[in-house]
Amino acid sequence: MSEYALEMLDVTKTFSKVTALNHVDLKVKEGEIHALIGENGAGKSTLMKVLSGVYQADCGTVRIFGEETHFHNPQDAIDKGIAIIYQELSLVPDLNAVENLMLGHEIHKNHFIKKKEEEEFAKKWLDYVSAGTIPDYHTPVRCLSVAQQQMIDIAKAVSYHAKIIIMDEPTDSLTQKEIDVLFQIVKKLKQDGITVIYISHRLEELFEICDRITVLRDGTYVDCANIADVNKDWLIGKMIGRDLKDTFPPRRRVHSEEVVLETSNLCGERFQNVSFQLHKGEILGFSGLVGAGRTEVMRAIFGADKICSGEMKLFGQTVHMTHPCQAVELGMGFATEDRKVQGLFLNQTIKDNIAIASPKRVSTKGFVSGKEEVKLANQYMKELKIAAPDIHKVCKFLSGGNQQKVVLSKWLASECRILILDEPTRGIDVGAKFEIYLLMDQLANAGVSIIMISSEMPEIMAVSDRMIVMHEGTVTGEITHEDYTEENIMKLASGEKRKKES
Repeated sequence: MSEYALEMLDVTKTFSKVTALNHVDLKVKEGEIHALIGENGAGKSTLMKVLSGVYQADCGTVRIFGEETHFHNPQDAIDKGIAIIYQELSLVPDLNAVENLMLGHEIHKNHFIKKKEEEEFAKKWLDYVSAGTIPDYHTPVRCLSVAQQQMIDIAKAVSYHAKIIIMDEPTDSLTQKEIDVLFQIVKKLKQDGITVIYISHRLEELFEICDRITVLRDGTYVDCANIADVNKDWLIGKMIGRDLKDTFPPRRRVHSEEVVLETSNLCGERFQNVSFQLHKGEILGFSGLVGAGRTEVMRAIFGADKICSGEMKLFGQTVHMTHPCQAVELGMGFATEDRKVQGLFLNQTIKDNIAIASPKRVSTKGFVSGKEEVKLANQYMKELKIAAPDIHKVCKFLSGGNQQKVVLSKWLASECRILILDEPTRGIDVGAKFEIYLLMDQLANAGVSIIMISSEMPEIMAVSDRMIVMHEGTVTGEITHEDYTEENIMKLASGEKRKKES
């Protein structure tokens, strides 16, 4: 019997004129946690969709435990013991954990569902995975956290007696505590002989949980190694095809003292008495733990949520923001944290998404000019190096990094003077991150004022000029770049410093 649970050999997949996979090999040993990494667009997701039966390869061989296999659809893959946990979870929001787990393989007799047997079956697998972290299996999953929903998806996969489980960016929306729980589950799966293929852009996680690693680049196989034999620099070099000497671009900014945005005692549903100033050409960081209220403040400033009290000045004038359209008219842009739900029209093209916030630039006398839309989209596709065949590519088929570039292009095309970036590098690889940091630096040097929310401590410390820290809906402090230390930030983010002072 083969030592490999999975062998994918010489796999090629093309879409129209684009080669997504070019003679790729992947060999995964039984019972190991195998990392699959590469920049956005490297072919990771496409390869896994071939494995899970979503796509059929143009050529190549797939062997499961030494047996050559051909999957014509996802059910074929499930029948062979392959399960995939997608980044976007596949649960029905209004059904509970038991109903979601049983969906598609209900227990019934004479056309009647046997509820008691289903409860027992589902509870067995939910208990195996969740270990009590889901308090009530009868709560609609829309009321559960992302981590709890993820556990249901994993339990569903295990209940199918999956031998190989693929996890695509499983920690992308989790807190550190939830990540620790997930890692315990993954290690438990390994102990029970289940093979895990782990896809993540968070390289530090791979050294904590994975046994071996395969690197893809531009749809081709690059290398495979034991995780114990490599380091982060090696991974980055293999991913991007060159040495990345610096994770962040050099700082060259000298921002103005001109105040472009000022809030005084701003209050909303989930924040109180928020006061700060933003200067022209400055990158102002907003730090804090999950639930600190950073996003809620920015949504209110942008007119998406209601401001209950307080004052806001924009370019020296007092404004009462009531709608995002008003904010855009006044020169603001907002790249939201969830680009797929709030930042993009996924079923529309790159051209449509870039032009959507710039009606004045692409229309004359109320009529939209298709020629101007094409010109505008081509300009930003070139400037931001969006990897796609052309501007007519539908956005849902782009990688995460390229989707983020489309979002940024939309706001740059609007010629905004203040740009709010909420977790701008979440879910994208290290190479694309560097490009976004470089773009932010260039924008700031050109006089654009940027507010950046980030939960990654090294990122916000390296990129921002000054930092506002929040805890439980209030501002607990302001730190200048010279005083940046993780200790100073965490004292404010945890509320410790404020408690001592009070």
